[in-house]
Amino acid sequence: MRPDVHRWLRRRTYSAASWTAAGLAEAKRAQGSTVSVVLPALDEEATVGTIVRAIRADLVERDPLVDEVVVVDSGSSDRTAAVARAAGARVVDTGTVLPDHGRVPGKGEALWKALHATSGDLVVFVDADLVGFDPQYVVGLVGPLLTDPGIGYVKALYDRPLTTTEGIVPSGGGRVTELLARPLLNAFWPELSGFVQPLSGEYAGRRALLERVPFVSGYGVEFGLLVDLAGLAGVDALAQVDLGTRQHAHQSDAALGRMAGQILQTAMARRPGAGLPASELLQFLRTADGVEAVSWDVAVSERPPMATVRAAASGGR
Repeated sequence: MRPDVHRWLRRRTYSAASWTAAGLAEAKRAQGSTVSVVLPALDEEATVGTIVRAIRADLVERDPLVDEVVVVDSGSSDRTAAVARAAGARVVDTGTVLPDHGRVPGKGEALWKALHATSGDLVVFVDADLVGFDPQYVVGLVGPLLTDPGIGYVKALYDRPLTTTEGIVPSGGGRVTELLARPLLNAFWPELSGFVQPLSGEYAGRRALLERVPFVSGYGVEFGLLVDLAGLAGVDALAQVDLGTRQHAHQSDAALGRMAGQILQTAMARRPGAGLPASELLQFLRTADGVEAVSWDVAVSERPPMATVRAAASGGR
């Protein structure tokens, strides 16, 4: 493992259990900060209401950590907007935000327009399809931002149980991460290889930083934000927080393929320079003490065409 990644992992990896909502609410009050929680949603009536109610009950009414809960609806065809509104969220349709800029499909569009539709100094993004949502997720994500002024962006890390026909695989579920995003980061941005879940949909940042980077319209938004914010603020301004376990609906292989295509487009548009990519691949295992990094050498060698070998052996005859 690269020494700088090892140092970053030790310095910038936290546990959500390190903070309480009450303690962070007091820190927020003392700093005069405000917190917005944003849920980008498209046809999530089954889960969005439960998440909104949990945030409002624990983090607005009991402990005043969150100042506004906003659901940004990307044109749902179900009752997502009505359910979210009944649960206590302010609902914003992407078509009504910055209408002069039009409407582009994709999750990144909802996140970008959320910056215009909210006012918090700290902005927390939470996927609206989570099952078994815990308000401590929000507490963990804002914890580093409210306790360390040197941190500007925080991503979640977690286990993602994968439901299969044979039951639940406890640590599966991150297929695009393991097959595409992690190898890309390790190859071209190895300084970011310490992120356990680079594509996590739960993250928080300072508005002052988030408003200075572009937002990719589709599923490349998380990858783009990670690379761009590291370039803008430096890797040490980025952190990750262990939220334990996160569950949500899993997509088909075809849908994941389309997601991977958007992430690949995002990465290639940002690929630094030329030359060979780094050959170390960092992967992570869950242990009793948290997560453990495991390093692999994935360098490949390339043999010349056999015809040239034979020609050389025969002296070019």
